[in-house]
Amino acid sequence: MPISRNAIGSLAVGGALAATLAALVYPSMLGIQTTSSNASRIIANTQWGPLTESDRNFVVFVRSAGLWEGPSGDLAMKKGTTAAVREAGRHLVIGHAALDASCRKIAPMLNITIPNQPTPQQAGFLATFQSDKGKQFDTDFANILRVTHGSIFNTIAKVRSTTENTLVRALADQANDVVLDHITQMEKTGLVNFDQVNFQITTPPKLPSAQVTPPVPQAGAPQVVLTVPPGLSTEGVPTGPAVTSEGSSATSPTPTPTPTPTAG
Repeated sequence: MPISRNAIGSLAVGGALAATLAALVYPSMLGIQTTSSNASRIIANTQWGPLTESDRNFVVFVRSAGLWEGPSGDLAMKKGTTAAVREAGRHLVIGHAALDASCRKIAPMLNITIPNQPTPQQAGFLATFQSDKGKQFDTDFANILRVTHGSIFNTIAKVRSTTENTLVRALADQANDVVLDHITQMEKTGLVNFDQVNFQITTPPKLPSAQVTPPVPQAGAPQVVLTVPPGLSTEGVPTGPAVTSEGSSATSPTPTPTPTPTAG
């Protein structure tokens, strides 16, 4: 199954997501001059349980992932040459809007600063999709997103099994459902090169932290909000159990369509 050279380069760094998650920190935003390499280090005690570096990084990364995967889904709905690719794009848009709402809800509760832009690595993935045309778009879309979702899926399981913070635990529950759905949708395109994808996930390269850390949001800048475009059907798209303010997961109906992704 042919994959472009640019896509191969993107895939080569996609598998680094799980390996670099523990190192993804926002020290300058949090007033921390030095940070520990121990992801289990408790950085705050909250009414929802202790918050570790790993917990904080997970919230940041779920938000960051949506900032490029949501727009990628929108591109797939417009540029995909097959019904399966366009359907996968619909699932991305709706699923990441739901996860984004949860991240924006719990971040201030846990005093976590969340990004307004994806990482440079993720921005590169999106740039590939923007420049791709025809069948090349379909192939790159399915394979790059299968790598990134497969990588973070492993991390979700680790966070869910170790966190003592109920808000983070509920977000992991929701992310598990959404990301599994997205993995399934990529596979349904029939375009996934499993040998290459599995190699990238199991043999992640090392990347500079600057490539996998989202930019610090500018003070006073409006917060980017991912939403479902008006008129887009949300039928049959899993969005996971919504995160409640008590830190539990509650099954909620599929999100009601709202204006297209915007800042506000």
